[in-house]
Amino acid sequence: MKSTPEQIQQRFDREVERFSNLETGQSATIDAPLVLELISGAAAAANPKAGSLLDVGCGAGNYTLKLLRKLPQLDVTLVDLSRPMLDRAVQRIEKVTHGRISAMQGDIREIPLAASSYDIIVAAAVLHHLRSDAEWESVLSKFHSCLRPGGSIWISDLIQHDVSPVQAMMWERYGQYLSQLKDPAYRDAVFEYIGKEDSPRSILFQVDLLRSVGFRRVEILHKNSVFAAFGAVKD
Repeated sequence: MKSTPEQIQQRFDREVERFSNLETGQSATIDAPLVLELISGAAAAANPKAGSLLDVGCGAGNYTLKLLRKLPQLDVTLVDLSRPMLDRAVQRIEKVTHGRISAMQGDIREIPLAASSYDIIVAAAVLHHLRSDAEWESVLSKFHSCLRPGGSIWISDLIQHDVSPVQAMMWERYGQYLSQLKDPAYRDAVFEYIGKEDSPRSILFQVDLLRSVGFRRVEILHKNSVFAAFGAVKD
């Protein structure tokens, strides 16, 4: 049995500090600083006149902070399961912007979002908590609906591979990365909570689904081992 949203929330409530370093990002994620830069750069390039951002699974606000360096006048809507994460994100973001900040605690599967409300959506390390195909389709359809025409969505996440031997190889590489980052005990701890909490899908599954819910222009920004960054623009 996978963790419930409440169990996931409780873990993130205790890990605010780990998600609060803008220069390193989340260290358990391979190439986190590079992906922060690529996603903020792609979003700003695709929507240089954007006025509003929806940051889903915002954590302590790293992606919003990076994007505000490029688009400083954004109004920001933050969504996260964890109230301590939201509080830290607001605390950090309000120091660098005069735009409006709205924080919503809750599950993106349940939070209502008005149609055509945002120019940019960022979803970092959050969609792997979705379970069934129906949930994936529902959430990505919601994102398409709440973007304005010409708006864009940018995703960074843990991914799965559809070819089992490739998945095994990539998982071993990720384990080596975690062991070198700290030690084998840290690797085992990360693998344990991934096994409990996460249901990643392949990058091709997600790209195909983005297209099926209405996005026509999809971009792959980066992939390394079991992590990827990609996005799409709404016509």
